[in-house]
Amino acid sequence: MKRILIFLAVFTVGFINLEAQTKSIKKTPVLEETLPENVGISSERLSRIDKMCQQAVEQGEVPGMVTLVTRKGKIVQWKAFGMADNTKGRKLKRDDIFRIASQSKAITSTAVMMLWEEGKFRLDDPISKYIPEFKNPQILKSFHYSDTTWTTQSAKSEITIRQLLSHTSGIGYGMIDKDERMKMIYQRAGVIDLFTTQNITIKESVKKLAKLPLHHEPGEDYTYSEGLDVLGYFIEVVSRMPFDEFLKTHIFDPMGMNDTHFYLPSEKEERLVAVQHKVEGKWKKFPVTFYDTDYPAKGAQTFFSGGAGLSSTAKDYATFLQMYLNGGEYNGVRILSRKTVDVILSNQIGNIWGDNPGSVFGLAFSVETKLSENRGGKGSEGTFGWGGYFNTQYFADPKENIIGIIMKQTQNTNEDETEWKFRQLVFQCLDD
Repeated sequence: MKRILIFLAVFTVGFINLEAQTKSIKKTPVLEETLPENVGISSERLSRIDKMCQQAVEQGEVPGMVTLVTRKGKIVQWKAFGMADNTKGRKLKRDDIFRIASQSKAITSTAVMMLWEEGKFRLDDPISKYIPEFKNPQILKSFHYSDTTWTTQSAKSEITIRQLLSHTSGIGYGMIDKDERMKMIYQRAGVIDLFTTQNITIKESVKKLAKLPLHHEPGEDYTYSEGLDVLGYFIEVVSRMPFDEFLKTHIFDPMGMNDTHFYLPSEKEERLVAVQHKVEGKWKKFPVTFYDTDYPAKGAQTFFSGGAGLSSTAKDYATFLQMYLNGGEYNGVRILSRKTVDVILSNQIGNIWGDNPGSVFGLAFSVETKLSENRGGKGSEGTFGWGGYFNTQYFADPKENIIGIIMKQTQNTNEDETEWKFRQLVFQCLDD
């Protein structure tokens, strides 16, 4: 009888594995390098990116960076500049691994929507239907700095899955929250904000988070949050698989994203780029603060942060973005329906997207509007992107079929202007 139960459990997991991603009648090629002119890019103009990156390193804006540009599903630029670790004297290589922090959010959102496509839930379902601890959410009413106690009032409505995806749930972000009160509340409760070397799981952290007050009524404002961490645990509940296994099985392995992990295999640790900051004019390894920057390679390795925990390469992340430009398919594997991609890249929060008149917010991406296109420099209407805590950025332009990725690993840098320069220089390369 015991063997039968084990077989059924394995069969169930296997069945789930078969459903999430499927074969596609469309089979786009994998990302490979080509001459820029083959896809309407000027080599001469493209060289301006190399010059800008080299100057940024020489002038001390950044210790090093990897840049990657694609057009029409082909890589036209993929180079490394500067150092991966100045203290150790290690030069940066283009396939080195970076902590991508909040760029994890788009991958988690994709996983959520894969389960949505299976009819497992509705976007406007309350999260408490799946994680009961979120039932009857409370909003912060008063806070006492003397002892970090607080009072609350009941929210008018439940938090929905859509709100968690779009940062409108009212949940905060602990140590990186703009509200000092929330920083203190989260710290006292022991909620993990980004990533950790501690022996804790997302289930444990999310259940602590569920007991804490909200910034505002769910759905009434945009507050950057740990919503995608909540959804990492939600994926475990709905799929009945550990979150890291779900991503590996349904996204990373099918798409060949072999260097994307929560925690690095020992044989890849030497490729991890050091997080650096400037000390008396020299680049040094960033010290341990409220987090340990060695987290992908040390510690308990049990916490899978859907909002900030992944590490990856420029090539792997370009592969992920190309799937979106392909309408949800990559190399014959259908990850998402084209219509689901449309939903993810549509305005989900109306006009509450803060001081961003040139963009709207979808499900884990910011999306440029026609106003942004007319102003110039950020791509066509519909261009989507985001960035990460350690100074990584990306964008993808569906109209021009262009991807731009710039990967760095720095903290507390005020001189770095490479993000806007890189993006601007990518679009001036067009030659068709």
